[in-house]
Amino acid sequence: MPKKRILPYVLLGLINNKGSLSGYQISQEFKHEVGDFWHASHSQIYPELARMKDDGWLIDHDEDKSTFYSVTETGYRVLRDWMKEPLTDNEEIFSLKLYFINEKSDPLLQHLLKQELKIKQSKLSYLQGRLKEVFIDQKIIQKSFGHYLILTRAIEREENHIQWLESKIAACDAN
Repeated sequence: MPKKRILPYVLLGLINNKGSLSGYQISQEFKHEVGDFWHASHSQIYPELARMKDDGWLIDHDEDKSTFYSVTETGYRVLRDWMKEPLTDNEEIFSLKLYFINEKSDPLLQHLLKQELKIKQSKLSYLQGRLKEVFIDQKIIQKSFGHYLILTRAIEREENHIQWLESKIAACDAN
């Protein structure tokens, strides 16, 4: 099954958040803002913008020798529908969706945080089970110490992520 294209949703989110962007400004967003967790090249961006315009998700207008893109009502609905789709065990998608939440009061915020919390709790449970299953004594730990370190690092990473998610959920609940 082909992998779902994410770039159109990233472009919709960026343009929606900024109001109107040129292709160059979008490329800069990938270098400076979204680039910490998602990457796209010029050769990917421009054809996608053209497809999105053809699909009625974007409109464009020329200004100062540049073409600027804005999200249509249809594009906004497409973006929100994507943001409502259930998360999978893909932190990049969670990060992107979270990045496109503009207001603390957005009902999608709690939904995303709670979905991610369930995913991380499940992953932590799995990793803890693996640790108990594979490393039953000190002899095995010493024999496969690198594997042991990697697994314990993964457990610690999930525990920290869970703690962060719980604190953000509580902060949203407080308001």
